[in-house]
Amino acid sequence: MSTLRPALLTDHYELTMVSAALQDGTADRRCVFEVFSRRLPAGRRYGVVAGTGRLIEMIRDFRFDPAEIDFLRRTGVVDERAARWLADYRFTGDVDGYAEGELFFPGSPILTVSGTFAECVVLETLVLSVLNHDCAVAAAAARMVTAARGRALIEMGSRRAHEEAAVAAARAAYLAGFRFTSNLAAGQRYGIPTAGTAAHAFTLLHDDERTAFASQVATLGKDTTLLVDTYDIAQGIRNAIAVAGPELRAVRIDSGDLAVIAQQSRELLDSLGATETKIIVSGDLDEYAIASLAAEPVDMYGAGTAVVTGSGAPTAGLVYKLVEVEGRPVVKRSEHKATIGGRKVAVRRHKPTGTATEEVVVPQGVPDRQPNDRLLQHSFVVSGEPVGLPTLDESREHLRQCLISIPWEGLKLSGGDPAVPVTVVPAS
Repeated sequence: MSTLRPALLTDHYELTMVSAALQDGTADRRCVFEVFSRRLPAGRRYGVVAGTGRLIEMIRDFRFDPAEIDFLRRTGVVDERAARWLADYRFTGDVDGYAEGELFFPGSPILTVSGTFAECVVLETLVLSVLNHDCAVAAAAARMVTAARGRALIEMGSRRAHEEAAVAAARAAYLAGFRFTSNLAAGQRYGIPTAGTAAHAFTLLHDDERTAFASQVATLGKDTTLLVDTYDIAQGIRNAIAVAGPELRAVRIDSGDLAVIAQQSRELLDSLGATETKIIVSGDLDEYAIASLAAEPVDMYGAGTAVVTGSGAPTAGLVYKLVEVEGRPVVKRSEHKATIGGRKVAVRRHKPTGTATEEVVVPQGVPDRQPNDRLLQHSFVVSGEPVGLPTLDESREHLRQCLISIPWEGLKLSGGDPAVPVTVVPAS
């Protein structure tokens, strides 16, 4: 769980709306808010739902302590009525949505928050902060997993992100199919396997490369990875095998023309009898760089900056919009930002073979179910209490199955239409 208290991870205007609604008597109107994306980031054909498990924990713990309320009162953010309301705040509504690991497309109602206006609107910034970040990371990571074609990936981007965002990114990358993370906090909080051995600094610390390698092997054994590109890569590989023998688990290369170097390194390792020693490559890898190495003798990829920044799309572009008040659909009509009123229900249609063909979204109703349809929304919070949350490993497997289900064109790294079209059925 995050060490941050969630209540003030919000925007000023959320609480001024609460103050005004309490004053005019509209705060207790029953409302429905939905989270969706109007469009996918450029070049993307699907989004990945991630962060829901983190979000539900934070909603459960969403409280205002006396010091926070005193700050809000002193700075004029809220009046006395709102301060008293915040002191007793507990979310008592419902949260439904797409499962973590589910794919989404433009218009997919991936999260629905229902309750009183005040208790729902105060969650807006938190909801979007968590989902926009985690969904962006998961989508980028899923593309890397696809590009890796079954080879393992390790997430190693902690030093390129805010310290808490790094933990969330490691979780999202693992959900997307990465096998390891270098982040120990993510390992502790979420049970993600961690990995890591040594950096160039450890080699430079010692009088020569062999001495550094000998120290590492003496401490960790031969089932370790030696970083061989501090000086000359070919000599580094020779030194690694001379010290550890052909039983060395792996060498890592972090620079240079990785396609050429991987081939040369494999040939050299084999000539030294280290035919089982693996080759790990890293160094500003994204999905395109990983795809370009598909034919090379690479056994594992280390990806950092591109993962934690969403590989050029650091936000999923999700919005949190009011769609229903007291059972009445409400519609925002702003140009290019219009919404569709009413609570939505969504199903994904599939061929008998399991290939997804369409997502159908019905406002204020239930779609006519057809054979091979799959209902997309699930209950996460009922009357303020979390229910039925899957484990991270279950979500990871769910995403794997979802990626298998979309047409193969949807897995391309090139731009194009969403992998699955979304059809919104007009309300009757």
